[in-house]
Amino acid sequence: MTILFYFSMMCLIAFMILATYDGAYLHLWKYELFNQKESLFEHKTHTVRAILFPLIIWLLILNTDIISFWVGITLVALDLIVLALDAYSEKESRSFMDGLPRWEYILHLFANGFHFTFIMLIIATKIKLDSSTLFYSNEFLNNSSFETVQLIAVNILPGAIALGIIHLLLMTKSGKEFWNINRLKITCC
Repeated sequence: MTILFYFSMMCLIAFMILATYDGAYLHLWKYELFNQKESLFEHKTHTVRAILFPLIIWLLILNTDIISFWVGITLVALDLIVLALDAYSEKESRSFMDGLPRWEYILHLFANGFHFTFIMLIIATKIKLDSSTLFYSNEFLNNSSFETVQLIAVNILPGAIALGIIHLLLMTKSGKEFWNINRLKITCC
């Protein structure tokens, strides 16, 4: 089981690096998808996913009860549906820039691959197969590597929540105006 935790940690860290670059820098800063008429649906799907991610982290890693586990699984299924809608809308969404660049498409593949691999590995640590019956098991609580996964999760949660709030605020007229006025004051990138 320990190896599952190590792989899940690597996937979570890789996802967070790629998702921060893609979601914060490319989508919000460089391309400002929320300001593009063609990209409003894409921004909405990103907002839903940015809100779902911290909830999934909370329910599958920080909470360790069976109800949180099943609610977390339900949110993962919802996340998959929203991802499919997002991917389906990409062509029209990026028409203002002649389509999604190939390198960004590859970035999305890797980020989502790490995202869902991390989730599946965590789920695998919480289930047990016993004589062809699959059930929730809390044996993962006895593994010290799980504490490390929780430590990583606790440390990424504030940034993930902030990114979700920013996405949500940028769906409002006042949030866009605030961003557009103050973004010009930042010259780091």
